[in-house]
Amino acid sequence: MIRLGMLQFRIQAIIAAVTVAAFTVLLAATGPHLASAYAADGLDSCRGSSCLSPATYFTASLAHGPYGVLFLLSTGIILLAPAVIGLFWGAPLIAREMETGTAALAWNQSVTRTRWLAVKLAVGGLAAMAVTEALSLMQTWWAVPISRAVADGSGAGVAQSRFSQLNFATHGITPLGYAAFAFALGVTAGALIRRTVPAMAVTLAIFAALQVAMPLWVRPNLAPPSRTVIPVTSLGGAGPSQTGPDGDTFTLYANSIPGQPGAWLLSSGPVNAAGEATSTTPAACTSVGNAGQSEGAQGTAFGPGQGPAAFVACLGRHGIREAITYQPASRYWRFQRTETAIYLALALALTGYCFRRLSRPS
Repeated sequence: MIRLGMLQFRIQAIIAAVTVAAFTVLLAATGPHLASAYAADGLDSCRGSSCLSPATYFTASLAHGPYGVLFLLSTGIILLAPAVIGLFWGAPLIAREMETGTAALAWNQSVTRTRWLAVKLAVGGLAAMAVTEALSLMQTWWAVPISRAVADGSGAGVAQSRFSQLNFATHGITPLGYAAFAFALGVTAGALIRRTVPAMAVTLAIFAALQVAMPLWVRPNLAPPSRTVIPVTSLGGAGPSQTGPDGDTFTLYANSIPGQPGAWLLSSGPVNAAGEATSTTPAACTSVGNAGQSEGAQGTAFGPGQGPAAFVACLGRHGIREAITYQPASRYWRFQRTETAIYLALALALTGYCFRRLSRPS
């Protein structure tokens, strides 16, 4: 039965092998040149804060060249791989055999339904996880120079933190969980609906919905967030945006947290000296901000004491600070393990349901 299951899976295996091989060749051929570009920009020899400027230049330059396209392409392939597996491996696994009647033929032989399903799930599920994780590991190796630039403080171009939606879903161990869940979801949909095309549609809808819901509502709450309040003058490159008829209101968001590199910022906003959220511009700062915005819009130089930096400094003098809610970078692998466990648990639950459903004569 194992041999038969592998023979039935040979087309999918060949396509997967060709895809992984092409992916590997492409990244292996361009990876050394990407690493040499990283070294050529002086990032191998710099230390500490001196790396920020060359790291920003390095990642910004990638965004306008073939490596930026390759980064997005490889990321997209890894993101789509679990969905494709669920659609074309999982959904037809049972539904197609029920449509053609080959399942009944197999069950009338010496093979039990439980063994028949166990072999199919084992072959397809293990292959799904292996293919997806292989793609992830290859791209992780290729993108090491980009990851180092992010660690050096760059946030330009293709540089993204490990908690960003694209990076978190395509690196680490989460692709294993996504692939296992998508495959099990497809198999379950096929067992319930017993028709391939409708099962594929249901699989895609549910998997896409969960992939949207997870980073928006589930992942931020996998651990209680940390909170801090920092001076507005330490927000780095974050610039205020004045609104209202006379610039009497403003917004100010943090881009990073001093002393917390790589942290995942969930929310931020200004608070007054009493710790209450505020958006009202102090009267003494209104003219500073308006003058700076007006002259900047006309393309002239800022006057003394004007412009965004002067406005932020004025806010600081009047007790305005920035309250930030975040997840520390040290929790990255904790989040990876937890999210992967959630998807694997869902996959196991769906697998158990499939065994239970097929064990009952139809």
